Amino acid sequence: MSQAQTATVAEAFTTIKLTSGHGPVYRRVSTAKPRNCRPDEIPVIDLNGIYDDANARKKIATVVKRAVEGSGFFYIKNHGIDEKVINKAHQATVKFFAQSLEEKQKVGRDKSAHYNGFSGRGSTHISPSESRDRKESFMWQYDPRFDPEPKDLAAIPAEVKPYLRHEDFVWDGTAQVPGFQSAIITYWQSCLRLARNLAKVFALCQDLPEDYFDRLTTYPGADGVLNYYPGLSADDAAAVTGLPDHVGIGSHTDLQCFTLLWQDQVGGLQVLNSDDQWIKAPPIPGTLVVNIGDFLMRMSNDRFKSTVHRVYNPTTTERYSMPFFFGFNFNEMCSVLPTCVDDAHPAKYEPISCGEWVRRRFEMVQVNKTIDIPALP
Repeated sequence: MSQAQTATVAEAFTTIKLTSGHGPVYRRVSTAKPRNCRPDEIPVIDLNGIYDDANARKKIATVVKRAVEGSGFFYIKNHGIDEKVINKAHQATVKFFAQSLEEKQKVGRDKSAHYNGFSGRGSTHISPSESRDRKESFMWQYDPRFDPEPKDLAAIPAEVKPYLRHEDFVWDGTAQVPGFQSAIITYWQSCLRLARNLAKVFALCQDLPEDYFDRLTTYPGADGVLNYYPGLSADDAAAVTGLPDHVGIGSHTDLQCFTLLWQDQVGGLQVLNSDDQWIKAPPIPGTLVVNIGDFLMRMSNDRFKSTVHRVYNPTTTERYSMPFFFGFNFNEMCSVLPTCVDDAHPAKYEPISCGEWVRRRFEMVQVNKTIDIPALP
């Protein structure tokens, strides 16, 4: 290859710096304009029967396995979350973010000990190689009082209690938004039901009994987030060069087990494929997006893929999304799964709790403060 050809190839790629629980990670990324994904890259998977049919879950697992060992991303349809529930949550989200900044800051994260509440535009910088995150967010965490599987609050194990991070101020401070808590909690409960059933599918994907993860999902990491991505001004949109100068959220991988994502019809989600190319994961009506997180990739000994993605919406249109991040009980120590190791493939990772993993990652990402998740004894 000539020097000129070498230079041309070099100019087609750049390097981005990512944060992880292990420290900085660097990835080569194509500078080509993102293209739409192909069905074989991010497939649409039918979850019909996932809630009440063990045979259906086995069939679903055979399809899901190909997706999670491939791109780590897939769409789901017939997921069981009522469209009315989604629409009410979306409407409540729009109403919340339409408030004045002063009103939203009444539930600001500066009032939280555990990362709950509202965070404003530019308060995070998740990818050092890209702009600060151009979004507003509202976050809440697992609360056993709202668990769709009823809990005896007096019987919560002592070792679990330090890891319960719910805070009432997020609801007290949003009471002025009509129907907000009811709509958001109902959506969250639906996501939690679905996530527990998907955990059964992921166990089957690893040739484990479908109830293998059940004991790890009794008091799970089940974080709900509402995101608002303001549209660009007309001048900024016209000046967009294709470079990551206005990312909604920068390049990253998700840190827990897996994510359920509802996104509106604006689009903007981009996934980094195995050829180091950005591909678009556009919204498909009636579906959610599922992607694998770092912790489940770790437990699978890297069989499952936790894939780099970002939100980049260089238009004047506002975008909303409602992700649900699912992880195992924060107090439980988790090792590489027994079916993912053999003489030729020893475990790559030491045992760790999901809570400790989250603590490590948040310390590296959060700009203003470190959340307080206690270390294991």
